[in-house]
Amino acid sequence: MNHSKRHSEILRIIQEEGTISVAELAEKLGVSLETIRRDVKPMTSEGTVIKMHGAIGLPTLVGEAPFERRMRDNAEAKRAIAQVVAATIRDGESIMLDTGTTTSYLARELLGHRRLTVVTNSSDIARTLATVNGNKVYMAGGELRSDSGAAFGVSAIEFVSRFSVNHAVISTGAVDAQMGVMDYDLEEAEFARMVLSRATRTVVITDHTKFGRQGLVQVCNFSGFGELATDRMPPREIVAALNTAGTRLRIAGDHREVA
Repeated sequence: MNHSKRHSEILRIIQEEGTISVAELAEKLGVSLETIRRDVKPMTSEGTVIKMHGAIGLPTLVGEAPFERRMRDNAEAKRAIAQVVAATIRDGESIMLDTGTTTSYLARELLGHRRLTVVTNSSDIARTLATVNGNKVYMAGGELRSDSGAAFGVSAIEFVSRFSVNHAVISTGAVDAQMGVMDYDLEEAEFARMVLSRATRTVVITDHTKFGRQGLVQVCNFSGFGELATDRMPPREIVAALNTAGTRLRIAGDHREVA
Protein backbone atom coordinates (compact mmCIF):
# COMPACT_ATOMS: atom_id res chain seq x y z
CA MET A 1 0.00 0.00 0.00
CA ASN A 2 1.54 3.31 -1.02
CA HIS A 3 1.79 6.43 1.16
CA SER A 4 -1.33 8.16 -0.23
CA LYS A 5 -3.52 5.05 -0.05
CA ARG A 6 -2.43 4.44 3.53
CA HIS A 7 -3.46 7.98 4.50
CA SER A 8 -6.92 7.31 3.05
CA GLU A 9 -7.10 3.99 4.88
CA ILE A 10 -6.06 5.64 8.17
CA LEU A 11 -8.87 8.17 7.81
CA ARG A 12 -11.39 5.45 7.00
CA ILE A 13 -10.41 3.44 10.09
CA ILE A 14 -10.57 6.48 12.39
CA GLN A 15 -14.01 7.38 11.04
CA GLU A 16 -15.19 3.86 11.92
CA GLU A 17 -13.49 3.62 15.32
CA GLY A 18 -13.83 7.20 16.59
CA THR A 19 -10.35 7.06 18.12
CA ILE A 20 -7.72 4.33 17.87
CA SER A 21 -4.33 3.68 19.40
CA VAL A 22 -1.24 3.96 17.20
CA ALA A 23 -0.39 0.33 17.97
CA GLU A 24 -3.83 -0.94 16.97
CA LEU A 25 -3.75 1.12 13.78
CA ALA A 26 -0.35 -0.35 12.85
CA GLU A 27 -1.73 -3.85 13.45
CA LYS A 28 -4.80 -3.23 11.28
CA LEU A 29 -2.68 -1.93 8.41
CA GLY A 30 0.08 -4.53 8.80
CA VAL A 31 2.87 -1.97 9.10
CA SER A 32 5.36 -0.97 11.80
CA LEU A 33 4.73 1.58 14.55
CA GLU A 34 7.41 3.78 13.01
CA THR A 35 5.61 3.75 9.63
CA ILE A 36 2.32 4.79 11.27
CA ARG A 37 4.02 7.55 13.25
CA ARG A 38 5.66 8.80 10.06
CA ASP A 39 2.29 8.77 8.23
CA VAL A 40 0.41 10.45 11.07
CA LYS A 41 2.90 13.27 11.60
CA PRO A 42 1.96 15.34 8.49
CA MET A 43 -1.72 14.54 9.07
CA THR A 44 -1.54 16.05 12.56
CA SER A 45 0.40 19.06 11.25
CA GLU A 46 -2.35 19.69 8.70
CA GLY A 47 -5.06 19.26 11.35
CA THR A 48 -6.60 16.25 9.56
CA VAL A 49 -6.25 14.16 12.72
CA ILE A 50 -5.50 14.90 16.36
CA LYS A 51 -3.00 12.90 18.44
CA MET A 52 -3.87 12.22 22.08
CA HIS A 53 -1.42 10.27 24.28
CA GLY A 54 -0.79 7.31 22.01
CA ALA A 55 -4.16 7.49 20.24
CA ILE A 56 -5.41 9.47 17.26
CA GLY A 57 -8.85 10.70 16.27
CA LEU A 58 -10.68 13.14 14.03
CA PRO A 59 -10.98 16.74 15.33
CA THR A 60 -14.80 16.54 15.12
CA LEU A 61 -14.86 13.36 17.25
CA VAL A 62 -12.73 14.57 20.15
CA GLY A 63 -14.90 14.78 23.25
CA GLU A 64 -18.28 13.21 23.82
CA ALA A 65 -20.70 12.70 20.96
CA PRO A 66 -24.48 13.10 21.41
CA PHE A 67 -25.97 10.28 23.51
CA GLU A 68 -28.02 8.60 20.79
CA ARG A 69 -25.05 8.37 18.42
CA ARG A 70 -22.87 7.03 21.21
CA MET A 71 -25.45 4.33 21.90
CA ARG A 72 -24.81 3.04 18.36
CA ASP A 73 -21.02 3.27 18.61
CA ASN A 74 -19.38 -0.07 19.50
CA ALA A 75 -22.79 -1.44 20.48
CA GLU A 76 -21.68 -5.08 20.37
CA ALA A 77 -18.74 -4.44 22.71
CA LYS A 78 -20.87 -2.45 25.15
CA ARG A 79 -23.52 -5.17 25.20
CA ALA A 80 -20.89 -7.83 25.92
CA ILE A 81 -19.48 -5.78 28.81
CA ALA A 82 -22.99 -5.22 30.17
CA GLN A 83 -23.74 -8.94 30.04
CA VAL A 84 -20.66 -9.94 32.01
CA VAL A 85 -21.29 -7.30 34.70
CA ALA A 86 -25.03 -8.08 34.94
CA ALA A 87 -24.12 -11.71 35.66
CA THR A 88 -22.31 -10.59 38.85
CA ILE A 89 -25.39 -8.82 40.28
CA ARG A 90 -28.00 -10.83 42.19
CA ASP A 91 -31.74 -10.38 42.61
CA GLY A 92 -32.62 -8.10 45.51
CA GLU A 93 -29.32 -6.19 45.50
CA SER A 94 -28.84 -2.43 45.25
CA ILE A 95 -26.92 -0.72 42.45
CA MET A 96 -25.98 2.87 41.66
CA LEU A 97 -25.40 3.80 38.01
CA ASP A 98 -24.25 7.04 36.45
CA THR A 99 -25.34 8.14 33.01
CA GLY A 100 -23.52 6.65 30.03
CA THR A 101 -24.13 4.44 27.04
CA THR A 102 -22.46 1.38 28.58
CA THR A 103 -24.40 1.80 31.83
CA SER A 104 -27.58 2.12 29.74
CA TYR A 105 -26.72 -1.22 28.11
CA LEU A 106 -26.19 -2.65 31.60
CA ALA A 107 -29.67 -1.48 32.62
CA ARG A 108 -31.12 -3.40 29.67
CA GLU A 109 -29.21 -6.53 30.70
CA LEU A 110 -30.66 -6.19 34.21
CA LEU A 111 -34.23 -6.52 32.94
CA GLY A 112 -34.11 -10.22 33.84
CA HIS A 113 -33.33 -9.40 37.49
CA ARG A 114 -35.94 -8.97 40.21
CA ARG A 115 -36.38 -6.69 43.24
CA LEU A 116 -33.41 -4.48 42.46
CA THR A 117 -32.94 -1.12 44.18
CA VAL A 118 -31.53 1.25 41.57
CA VAL A 119 -30.15 4.75 42.17
CA THR A 120 -29.26 6.80 39.08
CA ASN A 121 -29.18 10.24 37.52
CA SER A 122 -30.11 8.83 34.09
CA SER A 123 -33.70 9.10 32.89
CA ASP A 124 -32.94 6.38 30.32
CA ILE A 125 -31.83 3.94 33.03
CA ALA A 126 -34.72 4.94 35.30
CA ARG A 127 -37.27 4.36 32.51
CA THR A 128 -35.70 1.01 31.64
CA LEU A 129 -35.81 -0.47 35.15
CA ALA A 130 -38.72 1.29 36.87
CA THR A 131 -42.12 -0.44 37.28
CA VAL A 132 -40.82 -3.92 36.35
CA ASN A 133 -39.99 -7.04 38.36
CA GLY A 134 -40.60 -5.40 41.74
CA ASN A 135 -37.70 -2.96 41.33
CA LYS A 136 -37.37 0.27 43.29
CA VAL A 137 -35.80 3.08 41.29
CA TYR A 138 -34.60 6.38 42.78
CA MET A 139 -33.65 9.12 40.33
CA ALA A 140 -31.54 12.11 41.28
CA GLY A 141 -32.97 15.53 40.54
CA GLY A 142 -31.16 18.53 39.12
CA GLU A 143 -30.54 20.14 35.75
CA LEU A 144 -31.65 17.70 33.04
CA ARG A 145 -29.27 17.59 30.09
CA SER A 146 -30.95 17.75 26.69
CA ASP A 147 -28.57 15.29 24.98
CA SER A 148 -28.54 12.49 27.57
CA GLY A 149 -31.63 13.12 29.71
CA ALA A 150 -29.47 12.94 32.84
CA ALA A 151 -29.55 15.15 35.92
CA PHE A 152 -26.45 16.94 37.20
CA GLY A 153 -25.47 19.58 39.71
CA VAL A 154 -25.23 19.93 43.48
CA SER A 155 -28.73 18.57 44.14
CA ALA A 156 -28.02 15.38 42.15
CA ILE A 157 -24.79 14.78 44.07
CA GLU A 158 -26.44 15.45 47.43
CA PHE A 159 -29.27 13.07 46.56
CA VAL A 160 -27.08 10.06 45.78
CA SER A 161 -24.82 10.79 48.78
CA ARG A 162 -27.69 9.62 51.04
CA PHE A 163 -27.54 6.05 49.74
CA SER A 164 -25.22 3.14 50.46
CA VAL A 165 -25.47 0.34 47.88
CA ASN A 166 -23.99 -3.06 47.03
CA HIS A 167 -22.67 -2.07 43.58
CA ALA A 168 -21.58 1.26 42.10
CA VAL A 169 -21.01 1.18 38.33
CA ILE A 170 -19.82 4.11 36.25
CA SER A 171 -18.94 4.49 32.59
CA THR A 172 -16.12 6.75 31.46
CA GLY A 173 -15.00 8.89 28.54
CA ALA A 174 -11.28 8.19 28.79
CA VAL A 175 -8.75 5.91 30.50
CA ASP A 176 -5.19 7.22 30.70
CA ALA A 177 -2.24 5.24 32.10
CA GLN A 178 -1.04 8.18 34.20
CA MET A 179 -4.29 9.95 35.13
CA GLY A 180 -6.61 6.95 35.45
CA VAL A 181 -10.34 7.37 34.78
CA MET A 182 -11.25 10.68 33.14
CA ASP A 183 -14.23 12.51 31.68
CA TYR A 184 -14.87 15.51 29.46
CA ASP A 185 -17.34 17.30 31.74
CA LEU A 186 -16.70 18.60 35.28
CA GLU A 187 -20.19 17.87 36.62
CA GLU A 188 -20.21 14.35 35.17
CA ALA A 189 -16.81 13.65 36.74
CA GLU A 190 -17.93 14.98 40.14
CA PHE A 191 -21.10 12.88 40.03
CA ALA A 192 -19.19 9.73 39.04
CA ARG A 193 -16.74 10.31 41.90
CA MET A 194 -19.62 10.46 44.38
CA VAL A 195 -21.16 7.28 42.93
CA LEU A 196 -17.89 5.40 43.51
CA SER A 197 -17.84 6.51 47.15
CA ARG A 198 -21.29 5.03 47.96
CA ALA A 199 -20.82 1.29 47.41
CA THR A 200 -19.20 -1.84 48.74
CA ARG A 201 -18.19 -2.90 45.23
CA THR A 202 -17.04 -0.32 42.66
CA VAL A 203 -16.81 -1.01 38.92
CA VAL A 204 -15.76 1.10 35.94
CA ILE A 205 -17.11 -0.20 32.62
CA THR A 206 -15.74 0.95 29.28
CA ASP A 207 -15.07 -0.37 25.81
CA HIS A 208 -11.54 -0.53 24.44
CA THR A 209 -11.81 2.67 22.37
CA LYS A 210 -11.49 4.75 25.58
CA PHE A 211 -8.00 3.39 26.33
CA GLY A 212 -5.22 5.86 25.58
CA ARG A 213 -7.56 8.83 25.61
CA GLN A 214 -7.07 11.67 28.06
CA GLY A 215 -10.20 13.55 29.09
CA LEU A 216 -10.51 17.01 30.56
CA VAL A 217 -11.24 16.09 34.20
CA GLN A 218 -9.93 13.25 36.35
CA VAL A 219 -12.59 11.12 38.04
CA CYS A 220 -10.11 9.01 40.03
CA ASN A 221 -6.85 7.12 39.75
CA PHE A 222 -6.70 3.35 39.40
CA SER A 223 -6.83 2.80 43.15
CA GLY A 224 -10.15 4.67 43.31
CA PHE A 225 -12.24 1.68 42.19
CA GLY A 226 -12.18 -2.10 42.56
CA GLU A 227 -12.78 -3.48 39.07
CA LEU A 228 -12.48 -2.50 35.42
CA ALA A 229 -14.76 -4.35 33.00
CA THR A 230 -14.02 -4.04 29.29
CA ASP A 231 -14.15 -5.96 26.01
CA ARG A 232 -10.42 -6.23 25.19
CA MET A 233 -7.14 -6.43 27.06
CA PRO A 234 -6.00 -2.83 27.69
CA PRO A 235 -2.57 -1.57 26.62
CA ARG A 236 0.34 -2.81 28.72
CA GLU A 237 0.84 0.46 30.56
CA ILE A 238 -2.79 0.49 31.72
CA VAL A 239 -2.62 -3.17 32.79
CA ALA A 240 0.52 -2.35 34.76
CA ALA A 241 -1.20 0.59 36.46
CA LEU A 242 -4.19 -1.61 37.35
CA ASN A 243 -1.90 -4.29 38.80
CA THR A 244 -0.01 -1.71 40.87
CA ALA A 245 -3.31 -0.39 42.26
CA GLY A 246 -4.63 -3.89 42.96
CA THR A 247 -7.63 -3.28 40.73
CA ARG A 248 -9.27 -6.33 39.10
CA LEU A 249 -9.62 -6.54 35.33
CA ARG A 250 -12.67 -8.31 33.91
CA ILE A 251 -12.71 -8.94 30.15
CA ALA A 252 -16.01 -9.77 28.45
CA GLY A 253 -15.87 -13.06 26.57
CA ASP A 254 -12.83 -14.32 28.45
CA HIS A 255 -14.87 -15.64 31.42
CA ARG A 256 -12.00 -14.72 33.66
CA GLU A 257 -10.65 -12.02 35.90
CA VAL A 258 -7.11 -10.74 35.68
CA ALA A 259 -5.80 -9.75 39.09
